[in-house]
Formats: sequence, C-alpha cells, structure tokens
Amino acid sequence: MSHPVITVSAVAFVRGDGDVLTVRKKGTSRFMLPGGKPEPGESAAEAAVREVREEVGIVLAHSELRLLGAWEADAANEPGHILDATVFTADLTGIPVAAAEIAELRWSSQADPLGDLAPLLRDRVIPALAQLPDRRV
Repeated sequence: MSHPVITVSAVAFVRGDGDVLTVRKKGTSRFMLPGGKPEPGESAAEAAVREVREEVGIVLAHSELRLLGAWEADAANEPGHILDATVFTADLTGIPVAAAEIAELRWSSQADPLGDLAPLLRDRVIPALAQLPDRRV
C-alpha cells in the first residue's frame, strides 16, 4: 500500500556551535526545520525562501541557498504520510522570530538529546550536515 506524499522545502541554519535552528508548529510536539509546502508553480527554492520569511522572519535571496539534499522521510505530524523534501542550507542573516503557525523556536543540538526532532531532520539532515567539511555550514 502506498503512502500519501507531501512535498516540502526547508532550510537548515547552523550556528557556530553546531546547533540547528528548529521550529515547532502549533498543536505539534516535534521540532523540524523552518519550511513548508510549495504553492502551485513555486520551485523548491522559492518555497524555501517564502516559508522561512513567513515562519521565522528571515529574508533570503535564492542565491543564498545551498542545496544540502533531497530525501524521503516519514512525516512528523501526518501519520501514514511520506515527505518528499528538498533541504537547503543558508547563513542566518537576522534574528529569527516565531511567526505564522510557529509556536516555538529552538536551537537544537545535532545530537538530539531531547529525542523530539522530526524524522527528516534526525535521520536525513543531521547525518548530511555531519558530512560537510565545515559543519557550521
């Protein structure tokens, strides 16, 4: 049986200490990267730029995005769904502030000591970040 697929774009912002900016959406318990679903006709990069601006108030240009990878993973908040995710990295160009559907921002350790990271972040993004020559991104 196939699972419904949700397409998303996200951005990983990594501090000098290696912690990753994560968000928790209202009514959920898992922390994930800022990002979301593309609107009709939007590219993955366009969706990432728009979602980061809407969710955490960070304004990025498409040229500031660096592709980290594209993966499938279990959706954190939609049981039985699979994410088809494109993830970018970018330098943090301002101070993130929770907006739109975001209930909470947190700098999360890549070691995930709290065990509350979304599967995409925990199983795909963090291992990819660990492979980068400059782990700070």
